[in-house]
Amino acid sequence: MDTKDYPTEKELEIIRKWDFDKKSIQSFLEYIHQLWHWADGPGWHGYDLTGKKVLKLSLHTGGWSGNERIIEAIEANFVFWVMYWESSRRGGHYYFKIPLING
Repeated sequence: MDTKDYPTEKELEIIRKWDFDKKSIQSFLEYIHQLWHWADGPGWHGYDLTGKKVLKLSLHTGGWSGNERIIEAIEANFVFWVMYWESSRRGGHYYFKIPLING
């Protein structure tokens, strides 16, 4: 992150090019979580991998342009977006459904 807590272009590129053959979905989510502004507040919901067979992840940008850039990078990651995106709605609300193999 830069000095104003915005994700850097390098960090966004890591999201866009994340290789799920070499790195886990959980590490991808943890990486996004560390970059997400308000990750422990109303902008990040459903990040609980314990005891669930399906993770329902809800990301809410809160109008923060850094979060919106992260969403753009996630959307550019073809594998993640095609496999896990469930829906989105106006106002910066994104919903993902991620089946957990070991859940």
